[in-house]
Amino acid sequence: MSKSQDELLLEIAQKFRAANAKLAVVESCTGGGLGYAITSMPGASDFFEGGLITYSNRVKAKSVYVRESTLESQGAVSEDCVKEMANGGLVALGVDCCVSISGVAGPGGGSEEKPVGTVWFGLAVRHKSIEAQRFCFEGDRAAVRAQAVQTGLEILAKVSLKKAV
Repeated sequence: MSKSQDELLLEIAQKFRAANAKLAVVESCTGGGLGYAITSMPGASDFFEGGLITYSNRVKAKSVYVRESTLESQGAVSEDCVKEMANGGLVALGVDCCVSISGVAGPGGGSEEKPVGTVWFGLAVRHKSIEAQRFCFEGDRAAVRAQAVQTGLEILAKVSLKKAV
């Protein structure tokens, strides 16, 4: 049974506050939904610095340093892109942890290789490796986006943080 957003937000807040760590998000297909969910919690400003909505490839390249070669060879919905987005967010926003999201929410835009519902998540934690995970969600555009936000919160609730100095 999955946890509610409120339960996940409480876990995230406790974890980030205990580590004195700062969080940011870099979103594409969710259009700010993850940041909205995080800031729905009173006191989120204790640990949440902000987020960037990098919907276009141009903005991904300019604001969070996604390489043009990555976008050309693999596209925005790819492992390397979300890793670069998360690491770029870590640097651009000066935080300890950044989660990134890029996917195909639909109803169009899918392909055989990347069908509608394909969403990649990146996670960068300062002084640790950068990770990525791929999920395939079902449903319409709203359902894919809602599942992506929920999964982003689940990823953050599981993140391992070192106490920031």
